[in-house]
Amino acid sequence: MKPIQLSWLLQVIEGNLIKGEEQVEGTICGISTDTRKIQLGDLFIPLRGERFDGHDFIEEAYKKGAIGCISERQDVQIPNGKWLFLVSDTKKAMMDLAEAYRKCFSIPVIGVTGSVGKTSTKDMIASILSQKGSILKTQGNYNNEIGVPLTIFGLQSAHQFAIVEMGMSGFGEIHNLSKIVRPQFAIITNIGVSHIEYLGSREGILKAKSEIFDYLAPNGVAIINGDEPLLRSLQETLSCSVITFGHKNTNMYWAQIKQYQDQGMQLLVHTPSNEFMLEVPCIGEHWIYNILPGVAIAELVGLSVEQIQRGVLYFVPSGMRMERESTAYPLHIINDTYNASLDSMKAAIKVLTHLSVPGRKVVILGDIFELGKYSQEIHRELGRYVAQKPIDSLLFVGEAAKEIAVGAQQMGKKSFYFKTKENLLDAISSLIQKDDTILIKASRGMHLEEVVEKLKEVK
Repeated sequence: MKPIQLSWLLQVIEGNLIKGEEQVEGTICGISTDTRKIQLGDLFIPLRGERFDGHDFIEEAYKKGAIGCISERQDVQIPNGKWLFLVSDTKKAMMDLAEAYRKCFSIPVIGVTGSVGKTSTKDMIASILSQKGSILKTQGNYNNEIGVPLTIFGLQSAHQFAIVEMGMSGFGEIHNLSKIVRPQFAIITNIGVSHIEYLGSREGILKAKSEIFDYLAPNGVAIINGDEPLLRSLQETLSCSVITFGHKNTNMYWAQIKQYQDQGMQLLVHTPSNEFMLEVPCIGEHWIYNILPGVAIAELVGLSVEQIQRGVLYFVPSGMRMERESTAYPLHIINDTYNASLDSMKAAIKVLTHLSVPGRKVVILGDIFELGKYSQEIHRELGRYVAQKPIDSLLFVGEAAKEIAVGAQQMGKKSFYFKTKENLLDAISSLIQKDDTILIKASRGMHLEEVVEKLKEVK
């Protein structure tokens, strides 16, 4: 972040300044919520979690170089030359500070939300726009009311663009994030059933995701998946400019897969003003939805076709997202264990069916979380779907995944079911063969990357 002054901080958040006995340093060089990452000159903001209270580490933060602290508690020793800013809610203070800091920059900020594909879309936009200049993007899973402010604090004068991912689990969360981000371009990748347990219906999910437009810049642009009827209906209600993208030629930006390759595919992209080919280092129809928002923004900000093509070609996906590797055994692993929804499960399975492989095609699928009362039917739908695909062996793991097995059985397809991950790990070596290509996917909380590691040990 660029240095900010204590005097400015006092103007943008509410609270009371308490100083040490000596003159305090007025320049803040960075902001941290983790004492393990404190740098000299940082402002420390302690947050409360279910299992910890950051306030317990304030004195440690001072010792490691923090010049000040925003705190809900005053019962700490403030060293000489340091200060403490007393507030009623440290999380709110951090969000207010991030909102004010964002307003110090006039660069285009792109907000990305959706049921699936947020991270891949964000990363693809970053890869394309990096062909024009320096970019800031959300790192890891920093897409909530803590992660988004920390991302915004990373803005510097050298950045020409920022791409911020926005996640949520309930109403009002994306509204609060949009208030901080103030996007110039606001993207909704799709409306699926992720978080339906908390939002009640796909219409509820649409309402929650649409909060991204609440603080859209006055001349901002909404970029929405036009293949999704619920999203397309927003064209009638949004007062801003709207761009649609998808597979269908009724969209402003649309694309066709011309050829599958061993490690990627060729796309023919159609835009309002152009038509060109892209070499994509990823496989699957769902990548059209991850690529086209970046193409649209790139055209709007003046990138050439050549720059767009390079940005897509050099794209590197985040870890545990259709990550492919082979072992010495050999086994061919597709690690897609970062997260899962019904739509992303189907997309990953479809990719596996397109691959030319030396041996069997195998899936290891686990629970999809946060489906509430819809869990049984959605898992059964997944079972019926995968049972109809040319997959040689089906392995399912987890409490909810039992219903995937039921769905597969309804279609007359045999599968192997394991109630726990430990049961699967014990049996896995007996269920795979040399040259198997194995897709592993489940919600993040299943931690199926442990299965990936087990497969790497097979000899």
